[in-house]
Amino acid sequence: MLTAIIVAAGSSRRVGFDKLFADLLGKPLIAHTIAAFENAACVDEIIIVAREDRHDELRSLAGAKTKAIIKGGEHRQDSVAAGLMGRGASEGYVAIHDAARPLVTVKIIERVFAKAQETNAASSAEAINDTLKRADVDLVVKESVDRHQLFAMQTPQIFERSLIEDAYRAVFVKNLRITDEVSAVERFGRKVALVLNDDFNFKVTYERDLKLAEMVLRARAS
Repeated sequence: MLTAIIVAAGSSRRVGFDKLFADLLGKPLIAHTIAAFENAACVDEIIIVAREDRHDELRSLAGAKTKAIIKGGEHRQDSVAAGLMGRGASEGYVAIHDAARPLVTVKIIERVFAKAQETNAASSAEAINDTLKRADVDLVVKESVDRHQLFAMQTPQIFERSLIEDAYRAVFVKNLRITDEVSAVERFGRKVALVLNDDFNFKVTYERDLKLAEMVLRARAS
């Protein structure tokens, strides 16, 4: 059993409007995200965590696999915790995905799930290719950062359910702030395998990203 939790409760402060409902090739951005998980044969059910004022719109976009749309929390980790406590299966595996990554494919969902079944914890990731620098508060370069064995985390991140539940329980007991589930499991002392993804799977953060996402989707369609 694989339950997908799509995290869609953000405020989109950096882009200035609700990017999840921005038009992307004639559909709301989040519709592309939901469709990928609806079309993945390995996904049994979907839980969407979102702001309450968007629930009605999301119901119109959800497919047969979507079992619940629930209210998110103040921070991302609060929303994921709400999803874990939602009306999903009580066993099996959990895939957690940022709704703002509409370029996710069925292929990467299936690859990450296969690895998670081997290792109990896996995440989509991309190797860092840019030169990295560390700067001070005035944005003056201080030093170079060796990019060897550095990877940018993506989603989906998939875990055996009891593992991610225990890791999240530890996060809240210790009052930690995390930005993704790999961090929770890592702090819990467990290992996470990376599945390198050479396809586009970036998070739409700025308005310019919408144009790039549209280009990718058009190229895939052709």
